[in-house]
Amino acid sequence: MASLLDSLERARLLKDREAAREVLNPAEPPHVSLLRLCDAGLLEGGLTVALGVRPDELVGPLTMAMGGAAKRFKVVDVRERPVLELHILAGETSERWEVEDLWALVHNLNSLYRDAPDARAIAVLGEWNDALQLLCVDKRALPRLLRERFFAPRNRDALEHKPENS
Repeated sequence: MASLLDSLERARLLKDREAAREVLNPAEPPHVSLLRLCDAGLLEGGLTVALGVRPDELVGPLTMAMGGAAKRFKVVDVRERPVLELHILAGETSERWEVEDLWALVHNLNSLYRDAPDARAIAVLGEWNDALQLLCVDKRALPRLLRERFFAPRNRDALEHKPENS
């Protein structure tokens, strides 16, 4: 497991190496270990979100974890229709988002801040212990992380999209 911990330290994603050693199971595949570390609160930028959390309840913690321009994101109104609708304001952008689940919120936030270099990208690591494990990652670190064997985000295709200004 040392190579996983070394890789996470190099990427500045590991909070506490010793605590991580205690949590990990060497028999597990690396991507499962990453889920376990996120759930234990040992990853920088990691969020564990109960599956029953509504998208409008996650907006604040998620945009704060993204940082940069995302910290100024505002929800102006929330409507419950057949699908939850958020009226959002982000700088000069005002939109209405239908967000049926947490995945849709992550997708919309990643799309909105795709070209904002100071906002982290949100990687969906998967589900673990009845919670969705998310990791907010500096976009400059993404290309290297995407080459790592342990990093297998469920939204890989969206994360591999290159910003237009890079």
